[in-house]
Amino acid sequence: MLKGTKVVSPQPGPRAQEIVNLHHQVIMPTTMVPYPLVGVEAQGALVKDIDENVYIDFSSAVAVTNVGHNHPEVVKAVKEQAEKLIHFAGNDYYNVLQVRLAKELISITPGEFDKKVFFSNSGAESVECAFKLARWHARKPSMISFIGAFHGRTFGALSLSACKSLHRKFFFPMVPSVVHVPYAYCYRCSFRLEYPDCDVWCASYVEDVTLQSYPREDIAGLIVEPIQGEAGYIVPPKEFLSKLEKICNKNDLLFIVDEVQTGFGRTGKMFACEHYGVQPDIICLSKALAAGLPMGATVAKSEIANWYEGAHSNTFGGNLLASAASLANIEVIRKEKLCEKASMLGEHTLKRLDEIKEESRIVGDTRGKGLMIGVEFVKDKKTKDKAIKETDMIAIEAFKRGLILLPVGYNCIRIAPPLNISRELLDKGLEILFDAIKTVERG
Repeated sequence: MLKGTKVVSPQPGPRAQEIVNLHHQVIMPTTMVPYPLVGVEAQGALVKDIDENVYIDFSSAVAVTNVGHNHPEVVKAVKEQAEKLIHFAGNDYYNVLQVRLAKELISITPGEFDKKVFFSNSGAESVECAFKLARWHARKPSMISFIGAFHGRTFGALSLSACKSLHRKFFFPMVPSVVHVPYAYCYRCSFRLEYPDCDVWCASYVEDVTLQSYPREDIAGLIVEPIQGEAGYIVPPKEFLSKLEKICNKNDLLFIVDEVQTGFGRTGKMFACEHYGVQPDIICLSKALAAGLPMGATVAKSEIANWYEGAHSNTFGGNLLASAASLANIEVIRKEKLCEKASMLGEHTLKRLDEIKEESRIVGDTRGKGLMIGVEFVKDKKTKDKAIKETDMIAIEAFKRGLILLPVGYNCIRIAPPLNISRELLDKGLEILFDAIKTVERG
């Protein structure tokens, strides 16, 4: 049983270095953190590497293990199902768990209306389904998305994304007719305005500018993250989503919310859009849905989910093991009151971060809801020049001390530990983070 941090070997240790070297020989380049972590065991908020080092996980394996690594109830559910039936093609045949999970998702997602669910294997796939469904239902080709958005790396999802140029480099042409507009990034407002005097102009811009330039008769819908993830955990003002919803309703656009990273208690509510009182026509889910097993889901109003059989399908969506894990995961969130715990621990964390922001010359902004918290680093607080190199160095220094951090948006790190992390481990992780920041500041 893992009980606390332990860093006993050089990093990377000899066994980790062997795996890292082999990885680079046999696996295509992808999105790797700036330090060599080879995880072999995990429990709760702790991860052990192949050389017996133990780390506090402030990443939840990219916002996936909201109920902690290897939660006993999830493990039990998966084991029990694995002994009965592992796979039975849920989009071709019928099975009990998929129906139970669909009913659960219909019950807990926002919106007092009839809904239907489509199961897939990832966040990108859940977005692809939403994109296709919007086009099918509206019989219109175009979509509105946001600068800074990240919806996945498959072609449809990538076409909706506009976070980093490297995601799109050499892949053009994208799926056509996607219009990107500025997000509510108040720390770096695209319009050089100040909230609240701006009256959330970035939302009004969609109607007052975009829909005056692009024919609304050709636009199927608008997709938005309630809190932008890959762009740096950017939290919009409270009015932003509700204004977007009203604009969509007024102009006959489908309102699609991507809760892939924000869902299942991460922000202190089961879904982040609940903070803003909106009811999406379509909602995209994944990451923390199955507590670590591959699972995506797209939940839509029944009147929208009206395509014919065969318009969209897959082989593994709603896999029995993933469905069992998802049902157990949702029950753990409910039973352990993890939404409430995330809210409480998030407030505590933001208070601590505000203290370090006052002391530090490179902490430019701290923001978040629940345990979805971003820290943005700058070279100078007046110019707000992005401290990209320093951000990676902070992640490396924290790793050396026993803390897993995940850089995001070039110059931010995300604080997204399991929602049931103990206050003791959370505070220890924050102390390591603060020490890493001070070390990098001193040069």
